[in-house]
Amino acid sequence: MAKQDKYIVGVDVGTSKICVVVGEQKPEGGLDVIGIGNAESQGLRKGVVVSLDKTVEGIRKATDDAELMAGIEISRVYVGISGNHIRGFNSRGVIGISAKQNEINREDIKRVIEAARPAGMPADSEIIHVLPQEFRVDDHEGILEPSGMTGRRLEVNAHIVTGSTTAIQNMLTCIQRAGLTVEGKVLVQKANAEAVLSRDEMEMGVALIDIGAGTTNLSIFERGSLWHTAVIPVGGFNFTNDIAIGLRTPIPGAEKIKKKYGCVLSHYLEEDAVFEVSGVGTSKVKMVPQQLLVNILQPRAEELFRLIHEEIKRAGYEGVINAGMVITGGGSLLTGLSEIAQLEFDLPARIGKPTGIGGLVDVVSSPAYSTAIGLIKFGRSEADYDTASTNTGVRRLFSRIKDFFFTDYI
Repeated sequence: MAKQDKYIVGVDVGTSKICVVVGEQKPEGGLDVIGIGNAESQGLRKGVVVSLDKTVEGIRKATDDAELMAGIEISRVYVGISGNHIRGFNSRGVIGISAKQNEINREDIKRVIEAARPAGMPADSEIIHVLPQEFRVDDHEGILEPSGMTGRRLEVNAHIVTGSTTAIQNMLTCIQRAGLTVEGKVLVQKANAEAVLSRDEMEMGVALIDIGAGTTNLSIFERGSLWHTAVIPVGGFNFTNDIAIGLRTPIPGAEKIKKKYGCVLSHYLEEDAVFEVSGVGTSKVKMVPQQLLVNILQPRAEELFRLIHEEIKRAGYEGVINAGMVITGGGSLLTGLSEIAQLEFDLPARIGKPTGIGGLVDVVSSPAYSTAIGLIKFGRSEADYDTASTNTGVRRLFSRIKDFFFTDYI
């Protein structure tokens, strides 16, 4: 069996599906996807585990399929953390520099980021990430690499991401019961950014919208850093439920209709287009015009982006998303969704698909795989950092900020 060190594995445990992706690190620095496993998720609700046994069963099935395709045995994984328990806020840390000649070193960086951590965290919450945004040395702002600089006072602005200790531990327990070791836990928004955002978008200011089954994750990047995170309690299942009620069809049938015919704008429809719908408690089918499906889905899409817009305005970031919006996740596959976003925000919008990987590209180049691909790209950046830091020390630590890997240092 091949050595695990050569491979990076991401596990995306969502409300509707569980996805395991195996990435192989190439000698020249690339990353190839060589294994994929998918399983139905029946043990989560809005990103939170409600049945350990069903979740473990799904993780095992997806892992077995990924192992079979990749031809390796999976042991260590990166797991995505999401759900309506996630909270994000900005904080500042300040320290004095006491070293000789007031030169800032690695220990100073650690101390100032530690100072940014909030005091008195609630007993049922824990910090997932401390993400440096920018540093300030005395009166000089906007610094990305303070190491080696001279000053008497060092400050950092950081984005703090917290989550429910119970929810996180239950997820990690499921991973461990499935026979896997958690190499790292990663905020889903952070993983998605690794997969679908460009440097230019993150520098200019962009809203990343990940539409999952149970919730929609919002994150705002500006000047290359994460500045805001939020969870909107509307997701793909709301669209499915609307179809089930509007067409009086069972949920499984409504999900199939959404995936095959889902559209939120009439101009994408062919004239007089119809499709089959099965009724509840009967084998009889009826023909339904696709326009009726648009009439059901369009109001829900408009509501979702209105809620996102309200959250962005409430947080005070409406003026910074100059690059517009990137929409990803399985729920982004509805035809016309980006146009609805453009109408709501009057800004550019695109559907975000994973980039920067090789191997099974035709399979994973879908918004549905953004989180899983982001997890293995994050793991690759961690491996790159471990190697580089061994060779070149502190200088490499800050090159990772410049390269927008968004790695937390504490």
